[in-house]
Amino acid sequence: MDKIKKMLPYLLVCIVAFYGLPLLGKDTGSFMTILLIAIPLICFISSVFYGVKNGFNFIFSLIVGILFIPTIFIYYNSSAWGYTIAYAIVSLAGNLIGEFFIRRRN
Repeated sequence: MDKIKKMLPYLLVCIVAFYGLPLLGKDTGSFMTILLIAIPLICFISSVFYGVKNGFNFIFSLIVGILFIPTIFIYYNSSAWGYTIAYAIVSLAGNLIGEFFIRRRN
């Protein structure tokens, strides 16, 4: 339970990106920019900070991917399923880089 509490601030950043940024979309082009640039960048940065603060945690990246799933039904269509895996991988990469910074610092 303590690990989940440590994840919450970083997951909330991802949740705001997943559920808030699509509200800014006006057309297909803006939605694609949000899906391909804004959300992955926010997930990556959040994951790096999580990794620096707490080390590597595979579950964090898995949760990031799972949190995106409801947005497929709310904002997008079935073609967005691949982004679930993509965001989990982006989060995993950020988490690993964050842990790398910890090891390098020590």
